[in-house]
Amino acid sequence: MKSDQTEPKQLATRISISLAPKLANALDEMVTERGFHNRSQAISEMIQQSLINHHQEDKDAIMAGTITLIYDSAKPDLLQKLARIQHQHIEEVISSQHVFLEGKYIMEVVLVQGPISQLRHITNRMITCKGVSTGGLTLTSKILPQVHAR
Repeated sequence: MKSDQTEPKQLATRISISLAPKLANALDEMVTERGFHNRSQAISEMIQQSLINHHQEDKDAIMAGTITLIYDSAKPDLLQKLARIQHQHIEEVISSQHVFLEGKYIMEVVLVQGPISQLRHITNRMITCKGVSTGGLTLTSKILPQVHAR
């Protein structure tokens, strides 16, 4: 095959599964409630989520995700400390967005990519800052393409 030709993309692989009636009924209810087009779409999404969870066990795997923080903007030096942590991890931190919530609270969403162990380290550093009320890391196995070569 010539290098400029591509192999035809396989649309789907058909598999067959057997479920207990109670489980099949619960699946059908979930398909309807969540608005999936069919069982296959629902099961594919569940498998994808399970694979993401499985890959998170590999601390060296590269993943993209978000760190979501809720914090008190009135806490002295908190914004500077969070910015300093992000700057110290400039290779993993892609961008961040702040949303003002009621009262003195801010929701910050930080887009990150890198080895899972490093992303967890960054998350832990941020959520343990005084004034951060809650936070967490959400990961996906899809990664951002390289913007430019070094």
